[in-house]
Amino acid sequence: MQLDGWFLYFILFWVVFLIASFAIGGFFMFRKFLKRFPKEDGKSDMDWEEYYVNETLHLWNDKEKNMLNELVTPVPELFRDVAKYKIAGKIGELALKEQATAISQDLVIRGYIMATPKRDHKFLRKKLDEMQIDAAPFEHLF
Repeated sequence: MQLDGWFLYFILFWVVFLIASFAIGGFFMFRKFLKRFPKEDGKSDMDWEEYYVNETLHLWNDKEKNMLNELVTPVPELFRDVAKYKIAGKIGELALKEQATAISQDLVIRGYIMATPKRDHKFLRKKLDEMQIDAAPFEHLF
């Protein structure tokens, strides 16, 4: 039996679609695997994130938690929890390095800038403007 007409195009589309889906899924799974892969110190990036979040959990106030929730609103909802956790890990790292007694607005903004890629900084600037927070003290981090 020879494939021709619309059925051939349907099968070709389906094959291309499946290969593309597997490639995209594999790419993201491989990135996650690399983050879980232990570094020289024996801990992975994700282990360190978890450590920093757990060590500084008691330092967070409701105001700063709400601020972090507000800052991550431009992130698509599907990825928001992961982004928030990564950012909270960076904020925790800064807080421990500086021996902070509480998470401050300054720490939240600096941690957010340092934890996010440069392409996302324009969304942060826009959000800070909406929240009427001056971004000038953080220009060196952008």
